[in-house]
Amino acid sequence: MPRQSPRPNRPAHITPRHAAPPTPRYALEADVIEGLEDFASDELEARFGARVRLGTNRPGAQRFSYSGDLRALLELRSVVAVYLVQQLDIPRPKALLGNQQFGQISALAEAAIALASPGTFRTLRLSAAGENSAVFTRFKEQLAARFGLTVAADEGDLLVRVRRAAEAEGWEVLVRLTPRPLATRSWRVCNLPGAMNASLAHAMAVLTAPRPSDTLLNVACGSATLLIEWLALSQARRAIGCDTDPAALACARQNLQAAGYAREVQLEAWDAGALLLDDASVDVILGDLPFGQLVGTHRQNIALYPQVLAEAARVARPGARMALLTHEVRLLEQAADQFAEAWQVLEVLRVRTGGMTPRVVLFERR
Repeated sequence: MPRQSPRPNRPAHITPRHAAPPTPRYALEADVIEGLEDFASDELEARFGARVRLGTNRPGAQRFSYSGDLRALLELRSVVAVYLVQQLDIPRPKALLGNQQFGQISALAEAAIALASPGTFRTLRLSAAGENSAVFTRFKEQLAARFGLTVAADEGDLLVRVRRAAEAEGWEVLVRLTPRPLATRSWRVCNLPGAMNASLAHAMAVLTAPRPSDTLLNVACGSATLLIEWLALSQARRAIGCDTDPAALACARQNLQAAGYAREVQLEAWDAGALLLDDASVDVILGDLPFGQLVGTHRQNIALYPQVLAEAARVARPGARMALLTHEVRLLEQAADQFAEAWQVLEVLRVRTGGMTPRVVLFERR
């Protein structure tokens, strides 16, 4: 029998018929609370590894590319929202109505709509400079008609942003993946005025390096945003939330129930300056201190802040971590100086949210 010659190598450009199609790589941008960009990039790399390639990181935004199922991006906790991005080499917005460009934009919208249950997307909102011009009015009407949506004047399920390209000539279109921002958590069934942004609460929880062996205390817990975001990262040996406002505690119970943590958290009507806890019994302390605007007054805070740090020092174990948020920056600095023998400042984050620039201060119990 003649000897068979070895099978020749298949040319690199020929794809076997049984091979899976290549995974698409998407261009995306994440809205981030200004000051928390590093938390977003860290989470993207930790979750997705080589599937993510980070791009430009500028205040309030993180550009990246991603290969994989877009649904996985909906689990991100450090970002406010995620958008698909389409760069368009066009001189002016009128070209958005061209067949090629309109088709590319429609593909972005179709990808976002496909991530949700049928009927979830009902309205469309266009955000652009000159959005009420004749060109943009025609564009949003055609896009709404393409997907059977109603054009909305303010909030819309399908949010489309059009702007000049930041890093190239032309324009870019961004389509939000979700009908509401990711920071608008599904568990938030009760909302209080001035409630924390959940992505900021997530960052504060990350700062404390959660461990299952921790006893967690959230002073002035409000609607339980900090508690829920911390418990989403780790179990706790014991989790306690306290507030003197009965309405806040009732709201916290609703949100904890919706998040699935109602049985894991002990809610108490305690004053942050007079805790019914043993000395050196807590590992992590979280607090969104009153800003003296929607909640409390500046005069009240002058007395409150030192009380909080003193009582926290009493109940904290050596090495305990404490993360506090405040807009009364000078008051917290003064209180930190007053209790410098008890608390060491490890990190200060300056963030911009809701038109304000509060600080997150991370302490360690000496």
